[in-house]
Amino acid sequence: MTNRLALALSLYLRKHASNPIDWWTWCDEALINAKTQNKPIFLSIGYSSCHWCTVMEGEAFSDLAIAEYMNANFLPIKVDREERPDIDSIYMQSLQMMSNGQGGWPLNVFLSPEDLVPFYAGTYFPVEPRFGRPGFLQVLQALRRYYDTEKEDLRQRKAVILESLLSSAVLQLDDGTSKEDDELLRQGWETGTVIITCDQQGNRFPMIPYAELALRGTRFSLPDALENQSKYNGKEVCTQRGLDLALGGIFDHVGGGFHRYTVDSTWTVPHFEKMLYDNGQIVEYLASLWSAGVEEPAFNRAIALTVKWLSREMTAPEGYFYAAQDADSFTTPDSEAEPEEGAFYIWSYKELQQLLTAEELTELQQQLTVTPNGNFEANNVLQRRYAEELSDTLENALSKLFVARYGATSELQTFPPARNNHEAKTVNWQGRIPAVTDTKMIVAWNSLMISGLAVAYRVFQQPSYLELATRAANFILDNQFVDGRFHRLNYQLSPSVLAQSEDYAFFIKALLDLQVSSPNQTFWLEKAIALQDEFDEFLLSIELGGYYNTSRDASQDLIVRERSYVDNATPAANGIAIANLVRLALLTDNLHYLDLAEQGLKAFRAVMSSAPQACPSLFAALDWYRNSTLIRTTSEQINILIPKYLPTAVFTSGSKLPERSVGLVCQGLKCLPAAESIEQLLQQIQQSQTRG
Repeated sequence: MTNRLALALSLYLRKHASNPIDWWTWCDEALINAKTQNKPIFLSIGYSSCHWCTVMEGEAFSDLAIAEYMNANFLPIKVDREERPDIDSIYMQSLQMMSNGQGGWPLNVFLSPEDLVPFYAGTYFPVEPRFGRPGFLQVLQALRRYYDTEKEDLRQRKAVILESLLSSAVLQLDDGTSKEDDELLRQGWETGTVIITCDQQGNRFPMIPYAELALRGTRFSLPDALENQSKYNGKEVCTQRGLDLALGGIFDHVGGGFHRYTVDSTWTVPHFEKMLYDNGQIVEYLASLWSAGVEEPAFNRAIALTVKWLSREMTAPEGYFYAAQDADSFTTPDSEAEPEEGAFYIWSYKELQQLLTAEELTELQQQLTVTPNGNFEANNVLQRRYAEELSDTLENALSKLFVARYGATSELQTFPPARNNHEAKTVNWQGRIPAVTDTKMIVAWNSLMISGLAVAYRVFQQPSYLELATRAANFILDNQFVDGRFHRLNYQLSPSVLAQSEDYAFFIKALLDLQVSSPNQTFWLEKAIALQDEFDEFLLSIELGGYYNTSRDASQDLIVRERSYVDNATPAANGIAIANLVRLALLTDNLHYLDLAEQGLKAFRAVMSSAPQACPSLFAALDWYRNSTLIRTTSEQINILIPKYLPTAVFTSGSKLPERSVGLVCQGLKCLPAAESIEQLLQQIQQSQTRG
């Protein structure tokens, strides 16, 4: 027997359809019922490729005693955070307030039904007490007793939490002088550099917004006080982050694509899910590193293999990109089997001996972290030791592992996804059983991938990169507008959920990134302008500056209307949005965009000053604002310039240049004397990129 979630479009929600818990989706009917029945709301938020979400689904949410008590005393609601990041953001902030900054998924929150204000929150709860955590049934019983008997304490507790949420949503406006902005920008760059230099123990995440900011900072000279401190050498730090990603176990050296993070400090053993948003950002970062002169062969290989993985496993026939692949997969189609973490990706030493020649295995052990005892549960996660180009022998060995995994050679063009556990177990796979793929289309995540592909195309001039990016962008343009409104999701060619700030901001950026690759055309720019108009109409905060997470006609069920400015696994929407505004101002000569960018920076300047570690994307936007550069030259010259690392430049193609000139460089609202030689043009561009 199934519950309401059997009808949900979300893979994450459908994974809970067989639970004995009487789940609701987040909807008006559920909220009204909770209020009418005076039942506290149990709000559980997660996503399909979340390992501990899967664990809790199979444990506490499948337990009959827990379900019986839950259904009688609470109104349970399930939310896919990838569908509703606005809801997730509010209640994750609540959890962090209650737990000294700690957070994660599954996010389990208890809300008062009359006002939706949280009064308790946690992450994973076991069925029985363990890991220093109480058993879930005991938690439910204690919270229901508290809700019924401690009304005054409940009222005071909720008031404190709500006040904190409201205060965090309204930031003090802050004007800064030009000199103060320059110092603030330097502070942001140094902070980003230090953060990705950190050598503490624990997990390793890509943290691309910080790495990208640190790379931007390499254009500037170091302050005297830091000049002799090698750990602040931005170029070295950024290069090392690129090498950690391209060589580490976080990268799938056989099939391509990057895993979510590693569970150790050596970049060896990953948490094996692959998220589209990580891969888009990492591809763009590695391509930017290459364009900045760090031409490590491992970067090129990682990008090329990731694009192959994207095309083979993560691209729908219609051209859009799927959302994610799970960490866990089955090793047998047995109906009683449970998925195992990393099973699709890891190798026993015995397997390697059977698959490879003695010469190949010897070189594999010399070049990668392969041992008889393994590095993950007696198996081997492949991690490269050196960055140079791989030998033919080693590439041949990795190709053999590809065949063992996929049942076909590495020239395989399409590997259809397993859309759920049933498909994973019943399809006659020629190799290993793959992890389940979440095939929904998310505009924001597709946009990050489109940007990564567009930048990689400019740097490496691989036509397939641009073709993939263009097809995905055209799918969004053709399918994600309903009655003139932009939508966030697409399930089986059906758009769903009004777009949120990250969808607008990231897709406008993607359109502008595509425009760079087609300087003679205005198609992508025109689409970006039209979408920016809609963004401004429905999400712009006229009073405060910046953009709300949700549109004004889709925020009625939220206890606070937030403006995203903190970077997490993805960049903050407002950081990207403000940078877009500067780019649009340069490309259109419409100074209204520049006014909005200035208002946005004023809105968040206080948090940039007090917590620079929280908002690297806002510092990247400030870099655009301070060092924006318009380069007007011929198409031929643009094609020569676009592979270079020019992070605050836009290009326009112009045949009517001043006499005897090769190009014109404009800095914000002023233009430099027309350049009469390529050398002078390059000199002006470099100077303009570092004037802030």
